[in-house]
Amino acid sequence: MLKKQVSLEVTNLNNFIYDMSRCIKCKGCYWVEHTYMPGIKYPTRCPSNVWNDFDSYGAFGKMRIGTAVAEGKLEWTPKLLEIIYADPLCGACDVGCKRNLDLEIELTLEALRIKAVKDGAGPMPAHKKVAENIAKKHNQSGAPHENRKKWLTSDIKVAQKADVLYFVGCSASYTNPEIARATAKILNASGTPFMVMSDEWCCGNTLYSVGMIDEAKELAHRNIEAVKQTGATTLLTSCAEGYRMWKVDYPKILNMATSELGFKVVHLVEYADEMVKKGALKLTKSVDLRVTYHDSCGISRLCDSWTPWKGERGWMGTVDPPLKRRRGKEGLYAQPRNILSAIPGLKLVEMPRIRENSFCCGAGRGTKEAFPELSMFSARERLKEVREVGAEGLISACPWCKNNFSQAVKEKGDNIKVMDISELILASV
Repeated sequence: MLKKQVSLEVTNLNNFIYDMSRCIKCKGCYWVEHTYMPGIKYPTRCPSNVWNDFDSYGAFGKMRIGTAVAEGKLEWTPKLLEIIYADPLCGACDVGCKRNLDLEIELTLEALRIKAVKDGAGPMPAHKKVAENIAKKHNQSGAPHENRKKWLTSDIKVAQKADVLYFVGCSASYTNPEIARATAKILNASGTPFMVMSDEWCCGNTLYSVGMIDEAKELAHRNIEAVKQTGATTLLTSCAEGYRMWKVDYPKILNMATSELGFKVVHLVEYADEMVKKGALKLTKSVDLRVTYHDSCGISRLCDSWTPWKGERGWMGTVDPPLKRRRGKEGLYAQPRNILSAIPGLKLVEMPRIRENSFCCGAGRGTKEAFPELSMFSARERLKEVREVGAEGLISACPWCKNNFSQAVKEKGDNIKVMDISELILASV
């Protein structure tokens, strides 16, 4: 076999022809392996393929579609776009495949969307509206930009200059100010001086997720430079989608390593866990509640640090230089569970699908905007597990998860309490 030059550059779908063509339809992207499952009641991992069980909606179907697109044998149609975009890109298929064949499924799916946009077919109309909001108002919902700091209250202390910069994000700034306030008060309680951007803009995670890489790249340059201007050494988020964007996708689209950003990206659960261990954050107030924790995709299987790679692919798919696969091992799995276990009175129970096998809430990466029915389906599927373990509360670490689960609970008429982990931490401080 002749050696071929390839890279992990997502702007070129041809980089992933090997990955697409070597899919053997084992459906490791769909099923959770029996070694990880305590039973047979919740055996699946792919929201889009459970929602629509036609093969095209599974990663194994999309690999065949992608091969045909790359070879010019398949043209973009409304149905093809639906198949490509009705998918939360949660990474479950990717970690599943990497236990079997080590194929780059997640990157292939992202490259497919980028090609759809480059070809003038994508994204979906709902995504174009989000892009318009970001361009005009610098936030996803199109809310007035001057209202971005309205979440701040007089009892929150924000430093003019500090090592820690809290990147609030669109959701916590506008739709979930309770998360922003809780995060800020937790930082105050731990004695951590922090600052916020004087002019914060959207991180652009939806833009990148739907294939609008040029617009996302422009925001990445702007936002990274804005952080460097502050002199902060740590950028802290309370949003899983934003965390993934800053830590993984910014470096990916700028062809740099996460370590080259010039500052460290952390999520609140990482920081709070460290502060609790140091004794700087004391969880003393009892919270009498039986809860379960949902692993948000952006801080679990999708958040392994990014390192650019290019080289040669040779016989039997071997690559040179060696490629360190991103298997979801850097996920923030222990930190939130450490925190919840440290809260007096709180009882933590686990759902059947946890950690890298967690079933996505279905809201992120452009899904909620274009396919709300898929998002609701995924949330309802996850809530079945919450009821199964008898939890009174469902805790997540992302506003997207909180909002989607809250809507599903309201529609069902359940009395399950949906909370962000920041709210629970604050309740115990």
